Amino acid sequence: MEKENIKAELYILCQAFVESRFETIQNTISEIQESLTSETKSSAGDKHETGRAMLQLEREKAGNQLAEIQKIKEILAKVNPDSSSKTIGLGSVVYTNKANYFIAISAGELLFKDERFYAISANTPIGQLLLGKTKGDTVTFRTDSFEIKDVF
Repeated sequence: MEKENIKAELYILCQAFVESRFETIQNTISEIQESLTSETKSSAGDKHETGRAMLQLEREKAGNQLAEIQKIKEILAKVNPDSSSKTIGLGSVVYTNKANYFIAISAGELLFKDERFYAISANTPIGQLLLGKTKGDTVTFRTDSFEIKDVF
């Protein structure tokens, strides 16, 4: 059935987004580690220490990003692309008269067969408004109202 294909494909696109971010962060950490180990003591000791401190800060920042991506991976793992529900929750595909959403992780705009979807986290403001709603409900975000056309 087409609906299942859409959800499965959106799930795969979200997985690819997460893996891409994960690899980027891993590469950054490797580069920082390499810089830390290859940096030799220069005659300007203070400059050397400042450089190492900056690299340590960068490594810490990358470590925090890695922890965040792990959390996102865990959330995505809770999504079952094979399940369907008439009530909006984690893993729902939502069609509205304004935009289409995939409630999973914040991965931005996704395209599937010329249809545009926005992968959003359930914790986002729009995600919070949509949770628990069903087909036919109207939601108002800021000054914009939109109707839920379909949920699966």
